[in-house]
Amino acid sequence: MAEPIQQLSSNNQGQSQREYVPFTLLMRKEKCGEQLYEKRHYEKGHWACITLHEDTYEQSICYGFMRIMKYICQQNSTGDYLGMTLPIVTIVRTDESHSVISQDVTVAYYLPIEHQAQPPQPYDNEIVIEVWPAATVYTRGFTGPTNEVTIINQISAMAELLDSPGVCANDSFIVAGYTNPAHSHRQNEIWFLERR
Repeated sequence: MAEPIQQLSSNNQGQSQREYVPFTLLMRKEKCGEQLYEKRHYEKGHWACITLHEDTYEQSICYGFMRIMKYICQQNSTGDYLGMTLPIVTIVRTDESHSVISQDVTVAYYLPIEHQAQPPQPYDNEIVIEVWPAATVYTRGFTGPTNEVTIINQISAMAELLDSPGVCANDSFIVAGYTNPAHSHRQNEIWFLERR
C-alpha cells in the first residue's frame, strides 16, 4: 500500500506514475489575473466508491481512503496494483442552507484507462464499481486541510462566484483531492455539478 501513498505525497518529478481523470476545459473565469473557477466536461467512466457514515467528515474520508487504497493495492479480482489516479474525490451532501454536512460521505477513485472496459472487482463488499455519466463541472481550487468548516466555506465561496448558481445541483458537492489527505498544504478543488 506504500506505493500509491508515495505517489500522492511525492512531488512526482519522474519518480511515480499518476494518471489524471481526463476532462475537457470548457471555460475559465478570471478576475484581475486571478483564476476564479473553471468549467469542465468529464466523460462517462467507472469509479470505485465507498460510502461511510462516521461521526465526522475527517473520519469518513480517512477510513474510506484507506479502504480504497487496499482495493488499488491488490485487494481486487486481478490481484494486481491498479495504478494511482487523481483526484481522489469525496461526495458530500448538505442541508438546504448549506451549513451542515451529512454524515454520509462517499469516497471515490477513478479507474485507470486500462481498467475502464473491465473494472477489477473489489474484495471489500462495501466498495462498489459505479458508472458515472458524463458531466459538466464547475471547479475552484483551494489549499489546506478539508474538514466540515473549510468545505462549507468553499461551497459558499463558489456559489457566490457563479453567475447562475441555480444551474448546478445544490444538495451534493464534490471535494477533489490531489495530494495526500494528511498533507498540510493539500491541493483540493470544490466541484459543483451542472444540472442536466
